[in-house]
Amino acid sequence: MIHFERFRDDFLGESKCRMCFFAALSTSGWNTCAASSSLVISIGCFLIFFGMVDAMTSAPVDLMTLVEQFGTDGKCREALTHLRWPKGVTCLRCGHDKVTPVKDRKVFDCNSCHYQFSATVGTMFHDSHLPLTKWFFVTYLMTESKKGMSASQVYRMLGKKSYKTAWYLCHRIRAAMAAVPPTKKLDGTVEVDETYVGGKQRGYPAVRRPGFGDSNKEIVIGIRQRGGDLRFFHAEDAKTGTLAKYIQENISEDVDVIITDEYRGYPKAVGNAKHATVNHRRKEYVRLGTDIHTNSIESAFSLLKRGIVGTWHRMSAKHLQAYLDEMCFRFDNRKNPYLFRDTLLKMLEAEHIQYQKLIARGQLFCLPSINTRCGNFGCRKDGYLRI
Repeated sequence: MIHFERFRDDFLGESKCRMCFFAALSTSGWNTCAASSSLVISIGCFLIFFGMVDAMTSAPVDLMTLVEQFGTDGKCREALTHLRWPKGVTCLRCGHDKVTPVKDRKVFDCNSCHYQFSATVGTMFHDSHLPLTKWFFVTYLMTESKKGMSASQVYRMLGKKSYKTAWYLCHRIRAAMAAVPPTKKLDGTVEVDETYVGGKQRGYPAVRRPGFGDSNKEIVIGIRQRGGDLRFFHAEDAKTGTLAKYIQENISEDVDVIITDEYRGYPKAVGNAKHATVNHRRKEYVRLGTDIHTNSIESAFSLLKRGIVGTWHRMSAKHLQAYLDEMCFRFDNRKNPYLFRDTLLKMLEAEHIQYQKLIARGQLFCLPSINTRCGNFGCRKDGYLRI
């Protein structure tokens, strides 16, 4: 009988020995749970018995460790296996915990129902022709780039194979980031504001109001809790009813105060909540002697526009919300040292998104005007936003 405490102390004293032992077990096939044996050995079992923490998926990752730890498809697949089944691989069909890896194949075979499955089946990675190393690399770049990563940049960094592949890859990662929308409402001190992104206003009339008629601009409503989360929404207009809808859905009723600028649509939209304003038209950006300002949400808007101007350059109005969700996800997790790992977890849980769905023609935010660019990707009109 093996005495695990003594075995752990004598053999696994050093971290390097633990990693070597872990690698030896994986290559020798000891991660198979044999039904006929009373000693069930798997990756998850060793983590429990020895109190080990998998350095590949639990430690913060930088660019150098990314190359070292996830430099091969096998290492990436092993990491996904551990993330998906931290306590040991179980059958996806019957839930049985006795599975056997199939030799020379990247699948497991259930000892009970003989269902064969892989670590990527039913996930965002399933049926992808891209190597997992490229998936990991692009995911890391998108999570660590403060102002985002454009598909053109990914296309160049992956060897200029196909821009369509790079664009599709980035959108699938964005979809995983926004797969679980936030449910907790914002409270405390909350700032609300709106901004406008898109083409320059040209032609007659000289001033065209976004959301109120003929305009090239798209409206983004921002809500930020001071010291907390950020939320962006692509809105059809900035009318009182639209503002009230987003405020009621995202801000708690017992909020301390809602701070906005002097725009006349906010007083009715805020409702019974305590409301404070600053008058930007009079160049009042902070109420003298108080902490009443909208600088927090304005700084988030600045980060968004730097991403559009300096990183993405052009985007379709149809997909604007996807870029907003990406920015919010990265902003809300800016202090999370395990953001790369958590993003991989969301990609394992998120629903697979089809390419045809991304490029399908629709009428979302398509403003009917002879001078307005259509916001649908693949439309015959010029469907891009520019700042």
